[in-house]
Amino acid sequence: MGDFASYNGGKNNSGNGKEDFMKQATEAAARYNGRNENELAGEIFARAAEGKKNGTLTNAEIDAFYKQISPMLDGAKRKKLQKIIERLKSM
Repeated sequence: MGDFASYNGGKNNSGNGKEDFMKQATEAAARYNGRNENELAGEIFARAAEGKKNGTLTNAEIDAFYKQISPMLDGAKRKKLQKIIERLKSM
């Protein structure tokens, strides 16, 4: 997952969405390993701003990203992600 546009919500053409999602998640985790929360949030906002500016990121895609990721988070992290999502959608 190089950016929001390449995130496919666990769907792929081979019909094995869960494995594809896990591959994307593992690759993303490896890229961001060692970064702190502020660095990650900054990267998310930068990519989202770019996507919104060039028309490749919609609020529906942001919602789909949240729906896919949020079940993997505990309550506190889910609330943080929800706040990030709200900020992204208001860009």
